[in-house]
Amino acid sequence: MARLGWILFLIMTLIAGALAYKFILSGDTELAADGRKTILFEESERTFFLNEMRNFLIAVQQISDGIEKDDMDQIVAAAKKVGSGDLAHVPAGIMGKLPLAAKKMGLSTHRAFDQMAMDAESLGDKDHTLSQLNKILPTCTACHSLYRIM
Repeated sequence: MARLGWILFLIMTLIAGALAYKFILSGDTELAADGRKTILFEESERTFFLNEMRNFLIAVQQISDGIEKDDMDQIVAAAKKVGSGDLAHVPAGIMGKLPLAAKKMGLSTHRAFDQMAMDAESLGDKDHTLSQLNKILPTCTACHSLYRIM
């Protein structure tokens, strides 16, 4: 009887490990012809995710414009739109399909925009904001270089 218990425990552990690997580490991906990983979404998930990427790009443009005009209120508003508060409405299915590295890049980018908004409010230094933006953009470039959406 104890042996059966250990066998069931081992089987359940292997299943849990496989599921954790699939939904936490690797996500739902396949290798694309160009060498990037293709993240496989349902059409509604793809539409949602691409809209999120557009929102990042819109925020970057608004922040860049705010830096040029020295308009900290504009910078704060744009950065807050894509900060961590933006994560509340992300469907759980999307997070399960993203590889761990993509999740980390996305979360760090949202947090970096949070920090930018806080610093723009408290410091009011457009040069500091530009430096922060220049630290965010390589993460965007890396993500687009590693992944594609289908």
